[in-house]
Amino acid sequence: MPTTKKLESIASQVRRDIVRQVNRAGTGHPGGSLGCADFLVALYFQAMKRKKGFNMTGEGEDLFFLSNGHISPVFYSVLARAGYFEVDELATFRKLNGRLQGHPTTHEGLPGIRIASGSLGQGISVAIGAALAKKQNKDKNLVYCLTGDGELQEGQCWEAIMFAPHHKVDNLIVTVDWNGQQIDGPTKEVMANGDLSKKFKAFGWEVLKLTKGNDMEKVVDTLKLAKEKAGNGKPVVILMNTIMGSGVDFMMSGHHWHGKAPNDEQMATALAQLPETLGDFAV
Repeated sequence: MPTTKKLESIASQVRRDIVRQVNRAGTGHPGGSLGCADFLVALYFQAMKRKKGFNMTGEGEDLFFLSNGHISPVFYSVLARAGYFEVDELATFRKLNGRLQGHPTTHEGLPGIRIASGSLGQGISVAIGAALAKKQNKDKNLVYCLTGDGELQEGQCWEAIMFAPHHKVDNLIVTVDWNGQQIDGPTKEVMANGDLSKKFKAFGWEVLKLTKGNDMEKVVDTLKLAKEKAGNGKPVVILMNTIMGSGVDFMMSGHHWHGKAPNDEQMATALAQLPETLGDFAV
């Protein structure tokens, strides 16, 4: 298992990849991607049980579904750094006819992508379906899903959140990126989430709080605890507080970098704060 220091090193490179992808494309969503870098690195490089190679069925391994698909830059970087496809393909982010579209798609057959996502509200439902399939197939592995706090304003999320406990979908771990920001402003101003902990508990979920979602050690420990809680009759949710734009000081001030590409000068400032640890992708 990689050490916390090694995971932090990978996360630094992932953040560089995010900034460079979005700058090169001139469009994209860097804020939430930077905020979720620590979580996805810990998930793919330590928590998840993964097989070598990729197939759509995912039999005999853990599965992950990204519901808030607009943070594709972090997902693509983590997949590439984990060996699903060549790192240099990151240079094709959002390019016409490329496999790395602004929201993940399946029609181009990109390894690691099992659903098209970005139509917000659908990911938890898909993850529940995959988790139920694993139960029917007597597959003991887990299903993970990442969603956003703004995304929980979608009604379909709450139908799924009600469904999972009723059907004892206890091989499911959902993480909410609770950064308090969405494209139009703070979530508390757009449509307040209220007390998510009380809400999930009322629906019958096992609730874990991760108050420092950009602290790698805390992320690793919480994922470990979530795995221990799984299989006990309830789905598990991690309420993960992150900082949008984490790692780049001028992107951490609010919602403004939700969907905005840095120019060349801004990119240089950002990269100066993010050590290159695994080698940048070629352009």
